[in-house]
Amino acid sequence: MSGHSKWAGIKHKKAKVDAQRGRIFTKIIREITVAARVGGGDPGGNPRLRTAIQAARAVNMPADNIERAIKKGTGDLEGVSYEEIAYEGYGPGGVAVLVDAMTDNKNRTVGEIRKLFSKNGGSLGEVGCVGFLFEKKGYIQVDAAKVDEDSLLSIALEAGAEDLEREESVFAVTTAPKGFEKVREAILKGGIQPLSAEITMVPKSTVKLEGKPAEQMLRLMEELEEHDDVQHVYANFDIPEQIMAAMTA
Repeated sequence: MSGHSKWAGIKHKKAKVDAQRGRIFTKIIREITVAARVGGGDPGGNPRLRTAIQAARAVNMPADNIERAIKKGTGDLEGVSYEEIAYEGYGPGGVAVLVDAMTDNKNRTVGEIRKLFSKNGGSLGEVGCVGFLFEKKGYIQVDAAKVDEDSLLSIALEAGAEDLEREESVFAVTTAPKGFEKVREAILKGGIQPLSAEITMVPKSTVKLEGKPAEQMLRLMEELEEHDDVQHVYANFDIPEQIMAAMTA
């Protein structure tokens, strides 16, 4: 799980920069709109919407933006209708890649995603080709320098977490999707501020990369995540943290 953990940490740092450019706002607004459309506009009864609102607040999105996105989802305001699509493919070195997208034009999006894979040493595959290599999990990262491992472990396990692992500079707490919010709240109540907290797809195994394949893989991740229609990208690569940080600086 180390590759996932390190990339998640770098994504957290990138999000602050992306938020300044507005890209992350656009992606979160789409998620809020679709979550409200699918599960209703009340976050109290819609866990997906509640998580999206938490993500919006984490990047200081104005409350008016959140409210408008919810109303567009529930139909109270007119808005673009987005369709959710999942793509699967292979990165350099046979790395498994999952892409979650929201689009108003499927033909345009699939062509652009295929081009990004090909451009960066990968290939877009068929649905189901790599999905079995991942599990949906709640995933919470905590700065290892700012918390005692035994204290975090006690809090997390008591709240129902499945596991806690040390991944270089962070502790990674995993939960079942249904138990994610309870564990996250328990960690916050324990006075611990997570670096990131999300429902994600965690790889069951990883592929180690170095050199050119590592550079290509990180470029593929960057370009996929920068695509306007892409909401999330998951991959099972494992690249040393220092190399990854230097490449994405």
